[in-house]
Amino acid sequence: MSRARPRRLPAGDVLRIGAVGLRTRPTRAMLSALGISIGIAAMLAVVGISASGRADLQRTLDDLGTNVLTVTGADGDAGGDGQLPDTSTAMVKRIAPVLSAAAVSRLPDDVHTYRNDRVAANQTNGITTYAADLDLPAAVGGTLAHGAWLNPATATFPGVVLGSSSAQRLGIAKAGPGVLVRIGDEHFAVLGILDPLPLAPELDSAALVGTTAAREYLRGGYRPTTIYLRAVDEQVSTVRDVLVATANPNAPYLAVVSRPSDALAAKIATERAFNSLLLGLGAVALLVGGVGVANTMVISVLERRTEIGLRRALGATRAHIRLQFLTESLLLTALGGVGGSLLGTLITAAYALTRGWPTVLPGWSVAASAGATLVVGIIAGLYPAIRAARLSPTEALTAA
Repeated sequence: MSRARPRRLPAGDVLRIGAVGLRTRPTRAMLSALGISIGIAAMLAVVGISASGRADLQRTLDDLGTNVLTVTGADGDAGGDGQLPDTSTAMVKRIAPVLSAAAVSRLPDDVHTYRNDRVAANQTNGITTYAADLDLPAAVGGTLAHGAWLNPATATFPGVVLGSSSAQRLGIAKAGPGVLVRIGDEHFAVLGILDPLPLAPELDSAALVGTTAAREYLRGGYRPTTIYLRAVDEQVSTVRDVLVATANPNAPYLAVVSRPSDALAAKIATERAFNSLLLGLGAVALLVGGVGVANTMVISVLERRTEIGLRRALGATRAHIRLQFLTESLLLTALGGVGGSLLGTLITAAYALTRGWPTVLPGWSVAASAGATLVVGIIAGLYPAIRAARLSPTEALTAA
């Protein structure tokens, strides 16, 4: 006489039976799922915020361009005086692939910018005063938050354009043009306030005056300190190779060339390294959540021995019992995974919104979180499921 093959449970029955423990003990299920939610939310938020920040930096680079180069005079540590020859700007403009070039000249160290003449001399607020060429905004991608830039007329009179940080430090960021500030021993009228300059952050804390006004009122502005230039995108490397010799042919070792966009790219790389650490912390939180789920499932098996014994007595096989508790573990972690995914998405969107970033959540991170949830559910439920399946009907009913 042949043995009857055990009946296979339909998928609907598997889900219904697996959800019994969640329905009968909802508070415990929610608390267990919370650990999974925290881990998934932490990992998704780290990836999403990082991706949103990189997208914003990339958008900034796309808007401002990666074809900006700077050449700066070497300071005293390298044997220079921090300045370039007075012909260097004109020489740089003669390089064929250069689209535009403009220079700034740092004024003497005793020329400081103050809100008024009643401010103590040592309270300089870290503001540096420069004489600037008229076409500087085109070279650095600068825009005005308030007022106007220097022109051939205002560059000859005591007028100044402030960087975004300088205006804040002087307390006139919202006052707009027309306010008087004191530079050296003279009063200068604020003509405009610049927006932040990602490719020239040193100018955010600067006060910029015309070269003619600098020579007449402030005893400086004769030789460039830094030259900013834009080159044809495909020729940036070529221009970089000849820039030092062109800017300071008599002493090329006293000139330093840099590419501001490289600093932004380095910032992206640094954030990626830091995010790896945060992802590790999120993984630890997910592991702790998995341990919580496993603990819940073990307790569930101990509490439900009567149910297990009764089902075995009515014909359920060990495979049915294993499948029941493994399904319950998967449903529990899936509940936490869904909650964590929603929470992580909301955190990413909220943070990106406050920073003015585009909200970016890579598809691979969502898929990875779903995979991690599945793996944790299987691992956490495997031992309790095997333990439940090993209980014989007599043992389970007797223990109850």
